[in-house]
Amino acid sequence: MNIVITGANPTQRKYITSIVEFCVKKMMPRMTNIEIQVKLKSIKGDVYGYCMADPEGEAKRGDRPRVFELEISKKLTLRKLLETIAHEMVHVKQYARGELYEGDCNKHRWQGKWLSKEPDYWEQPWEIEAHGREPGLFIRWTETNKLAHKKWTQV
Repeated sequence: MNIVITGANPTQRKYITSIVEFCVKKMMPRMTNIEIQVKLKSIKGDVYGYCMADPEGEAKRGDRPRVFELEISKKLTLRKLLETIAHEMVHVKQYARGELYEGDCNKHRWQGKWLSKEPDYWEQPWEIEAHGREPGLFIRWTETNKLAHKKWTQV
């Protein structure tokens, strides 16, 4: 696994690396041939982050992507930043395991079935899973790393 982080300070870099490694170990323990690029940057609107599978378009058609780019808002608190990365790592898992595929014209295939129309964001099954797993991944990461007592990890 290769993790590349840009736009982060040393503290953010340490925690980002740790939570990415944790999420891969929990959700994709046998995947060692993936690259995850995490870019902290200004993002317009109220969006916290994005996950792009195969951002350079190098995967052959039909292949599952192995390179992922996460764009995360640099305005977030450390807790929200790491929760957002956990959320986006669920999308990495979905793409890498072939559970989610984004085709032409923003069409999606979920669990092997093409969706006839684009559901509302909160009704998209991949977002339901990502929002559902996000807090648990973050909390388990804080416990595993003995950080749960830190003030910044609390709500």
